[in-house]
Amino acid sequence: MNLEPSILHRRTFFQTSTAMLGIASLPSLASAIDPIKRNGLAKFKYSLAAYSYRKLLQGDDASMSLHGFIDDCANFGLEGTELTSYYFPKEVTNEYLLSLKEHCFRLGLSISGTAVGNDFGHPEGDPKRQEQINYVKTWIDHAAVMGAPTIRIFAGHTKKNQTEQQAHKLMVSAIEECCDYAGTKGIVLALENHGGPTATAKGLMNFVNDVNSPWFAVNLDTGNFSSNDVYAELAEVAPYAMNVQVKVVTRNQARETAPTDFKQLGKILKDSNYRGFVVLEYEESGDPRKESEHYLEILREALA
Repeated sequence: MNLEPSILHRRTFFQTSTAMLGIASLPSLASAIDPIKRNGLAKFKYSLAAYSYRKLLQGDDASMSLHGFIDDCANFGLEGTELTSYYFPKEVTNEYLLSLKEHCFRLGLSISGTAVGNDFGHPEGDPKRQEQINYVKTWIDHAAVMGAPTIRIFAGHTKKNQTEQQAHKLMVSAIEECCDYAGTKGIVLALENHGGPTATAKGLMNFVNDVNSPWFAVNLDTGNFSSNDVYAELAEVAPYAMNVQVKVVTRNQARETAPTDFKQLGKILKDSNYRGFVVLEYEESGDPRKESEHYLEILREALA
């Protein structure tokens, strides 16, 4: 694959800088679709997604703040906390972001990442397209202030009168524009398998193949493939993951649920030499505080 000199320069810079910092590098210059280069030894750190606490964090009658959520992450003995953008104030200030950063540091936690809900499928000329790009760039700025190394993003959805190919091209170009900006802040944008064009491993890999940026990777969500062979799809994508979000159930093509096989998931991550955060994202109907602590214990034991 022939890459433009600017792409080559960015990849060379990123690989050099990540090597100096002692973190895993992203795909090599030889191919935009090489698996992430790691050191051959799997290593897991554990985090909890604030989305797990959505019942407690959202709305005017929210019973918990993000600071309280961070307290729970520390009480659970985690290494990190994932601060989903949905539960931040409408007007996000640097003072607020820095207060979260300080709170995490005092409790010995890293901010493993943040997450946004975006849609890059809007056509050129539609004001919504630029709004979505600007929205992601704003959260890149927020992540930089907090010291969050990655942001979970979505591709979006095909719009009326678009072909799948047209929508894909629009999504790829928007992701690349945002990745270029993210690179100036040292932040990786991680695309989640989240319905639409990324509903399958094949669909997600289309973006891995086509997005040319060293600041792009995959956010692997273990509960979002509706497949009769979920673990095969997870295994296909795992080598490209820079963040892993774990659900407690999986779904087949009929959307029937089954408990997640955490040991099989652990084998997939170990076989791909995954190094990084494993983030529990509890979506079921139980008490999120009680169930998150329970499943984190199960997860750590299964992946040990």
